[in-house]
Amino acid sequence: MNLKSISLLLLVLNSLSVLIAQECKLVFSGFVEDFHDKSPIVGATIFVKNLNKYTTTDTEGKFTLKNICPGTITVHVSHVACDPQEFHFEVSSDIFKIIDLEHHIEQLNEISIKGNLGLKTKTSQETLLSSKELENFSNANLGDAIKKVSGVSSINTGNSIVKPIINGLHSSRVLISFNNVRLQDQEWGIEHAPNIDINAAGSISVIKGANALQYGGDAIGGTVIINPKRNFSKDSLFGKTIVSQQTNGRLFSVSSSVNKNYSSGWFANGQTSYKRAGDFRAPNYNLTNTGINSKSFSFNSGYKKFDKGFEAFYSYIANTIGILRSSHIGNVTDLVNAIKTPKPSIIKDFDYDIHNPKQNVTHQLLKVAAYKRFKGFGKVSFQYDYQRNKRLEFDVRRGGRSDKAALDLLLQTHSAKLDFLLDSNSESIYKFGVNIGTQNNFPKVTGVRRLIPDYDHHYIGAYTIGNFKFEKIFLELGLRYDFDHVNAKKYYKNSFWSEKNYPEDFGHTVLLSNINGGQLLANPKFNYNNISGSIGMIYSLNSNHSITLNYGLSNRAPNPSELFSDGLHHSAARIELGDLRIKQETSNRISTTYQYTKKNMDFTFESFYNHITDFIYMEPSGIEATLRGAFPVWSHKQINAQLFGFDTNLNYQLTNTILFNNKISFLRGSDLSTKRPLIDIPPFKTSTTLFFKKENWKNFYASLESEFNAEQTQFPNNNFEVYIPTTSSYELVDISSPPSSYHLLNFSSGIDFNLSKTTVELNFTIDNIFNTSYRNYLNRLRYFSDDIGRNFRLQLKFNY
Repeated sequence: MNLKSISLLLLVLNSLSVLIAQECKLVFSGFVEDFHDKSPIVGATIFVKNLNKYTTTDTEGKFTLKNICPGTITVHVSHVACDPQEFHFEVSSDIFKIIDLEHHIEQLNEISIKGNLGLKTKTSQETLLSSKELENFSNANLGDAIKKVSGVSSINTGNSIVKPIINGLHSSRVLISFNNVRLQDQEWGIEHAPNIDINAAGSISVIKGANALQYGGDAIGGTVIINPKRNFSKDSLFGKTIVSQQTNGRLFSVSSSVNKNYSSGWFANGQTSYKRAGDFRAPNYNLTNTGINSKSFSFNSGYKKFDKGFEAFYSYIANTIGILRSSHIGNVTDLVNAIKTPKPSIIKDFDYDIHNPKQNVTHQLLKVAAYKRFKGFGKVSFQYDYQRNKRLEFDVRRGGRSDKAALDLLLQTHSAKLDFLLDSNSESIYKFGVNIGTQNNFPKVTGVRRLIPDYDHHYIGAYTIGNFKFEKIFLELGLRYDFDHVNAKKYYKNSFWSEKNYPEDFGHTVLLSNINGGQLLANPKFNYNNISGSIGMIYSLNSNHSITLNYGLSNRAPNPSELFSDGLHHSAARIELGDLRIKQETSNRISTTYQYTKKNMDFTFESFYNHITDFIYMEPSGIEATLRGAFPVWSHKQINAQLFGFDTNLNYQLTNTILFNNKISFLRGSDLSTKRPLIDIPPFKTSTTLFFKKENWKNFYASLESEFNAEQTQFPNNNFEVYIPTTSSYELVDISSPPSSYHLLNFSSGIDFNLSKTTVELNFTIDNIFNTSYRNYLNRLRYFSDDIGRNFRLQLKFNY
């Protein structure tokens, strides 16, 4: 290279360096504000990654960075109380940017009373069950899991059909929300278990009383909210598999889930479960035909960022559940004999096959949802969901008809809702929304008189909730309105129509008279206007003591069973009759909670009083002869009722490795006019657990639980006499007397360890250690058999 070329090259390089030096004098400045109320965020860090420059915002939320080069810069903005954000800016001249961070939602959670983080309500009696706690019930069901909450019990049909009871109320009075969708699955039936796979839950909130107005206003008993598993805006792939085996019923279950998340906000999750069990066993005999076969899966995918997102969700569950063979009663004589006999009338060897009587139930749920946040305003969400519930119930039928269902119901529900969250001011946050829906129930002709008729149900609801924060007080107010329209078509016997004196009040609903051998076709239509409201307050006395006060008003429209039921429930050995004159219930519930918390102890005392006007219940009203024999008739009636009680929960850390826990539940319910006790009220219960854990022994733990269930001494006398043709005499059918009290001991233990890149947890449990024979007052099959005996459970969890 000659001298001239070298000089030219040096000149070009010098000019380029001068140009670059000149261009790297650009200024990047801006303002960091709260997304909600546009207030300045002080002390936020601004880091330009590709230039290795950073600064922090001043007391006005402002920042300035000098000597910025032209081109694309990557800016990372973070603050201790915010989710970090990353931005890309094109720089060709001085630029000024306003950057929004999500800030005071974290602050709002911090001011909540200790232990309330993650709860759906702030002033209700609510308990949150974590995913870790739920994993222990991977091979069980929803009712079994939430029974661990003080004040929550269950009403059972055997071991596999379990419905939650909250402070004495169940079925249509307990609302279940799954992934923000209200479950619609014929919940009115006492033997209709919720169609939920507990393995699909990330956590579960149990709310006592009708205070979760965002979900519905008719949950007089309470609300169970099954929260989905969380998604993270971080590149990750993880999952878990839980395998369980138990001796009683020779049950085997497996559940597996996979979660894929992207830093861009996209996510996809899948979960599937399978469970199979044969005949369960009481301490002294097999419980013939009590097996279960359950399959489920769910899939969820979408996009989630702080300011916007959407998702699509689908779940499917199919359950085949055997009903204790000896509970299929042919007539009242069989019922009398079953109650007198200490063992079931039919006992066979263990079998995995499920015969009649049984239930085949499938439930499908499809949901699409989206949300958008607006600066200085809040969040707007929209959701549409569809549910399809198919229920087949098979009885032992004559004439080769056992393969044909005695009850065949198809319930389809469409629902949409629009919700608004106004959180621009952290001192006062408002929620309001509307929902609409339509539902159709279609029972097929099965050769058996239809228990529930065709009906259409249309509904609309609107709510508003306000949260207000003061120095030591947190206040929550809510109001909701619901309108329900029910349009049914049902065949009635002319004799029954006249006996009920329906011609006077419902004669205008008759479409066809004197058809099908003395029947008529009626088209009753009902409109219900329901108002619900709540007011709650938490007062923090100091860092250790807090008091919660709550009042809830709720109205519940009668369900189709209470209005229209008209037929024989074979395995229940009773005819159930509804009443078109049934009105909506009105509940006024007052509750108080005292919470004491310190380093090694926390104690909660919850009390409530619930006055229910026009409380709907069933009781025996006579005997009716059918082609199958004579059966007791249970009719729906209404009274004014009261329920009151208290629940306690104590955790005390005795040493660094030993924890003591005690729970107590006490409840009373009565008819205010006659002072008679209500039926199916849980008796007094207390459980005590000693829990030992040593973390440096591979997280070894062991626990021993003592559970005592008292005899229910407060019960109505609904016994009746029947004529027994074989003996030409009358005998008393004792369906009221509760079983004796009982005490159970349960043991569990476990460790976890690493296997390659997988964490493995091994858990071992013994239920009913001493193989105690007992009958639960709230088990509908207590007339026919004992509850299940000793059970060994082994569970393996793989987290990867």
